[in-house]
Amino acid sequence: MQLTSERAEIIALQVLGWLASDDDLLGVFMGASGLAEGDLRARAQDPHFLGSVLDFVLMDDAWVVAACDTVGLRYEQLAMVRAALPGGEQVHWT
Repeated sequence: MQLTSERAEIIALQVLGWLASDDDLLGVFMGASGLAEGDLRARAQDPHFLGSVLDFVLMDDAWVVAACDTVGLRYEQLAMVRAALPGGEQVHWT
């Protein structure tokens, strides 16, 4: 899957929409990130923030499945979308 950064941002915004639709999970995200509700809206256009949203979702397979089913991605594609956003580069330590 070849992604432009613009397409990755659009998908990440869709995932953010999915996250925002689940009050319980959104509360977990907000608590983990330290954000207030107004911060969420203000930062939604920041590619670095969108990367952190995907980092959060990628922590749990059930969240990945639910998010991908909602936005129409294959499960393995979410990690590819994350890689296309700032901070998502693979680091090779060798």
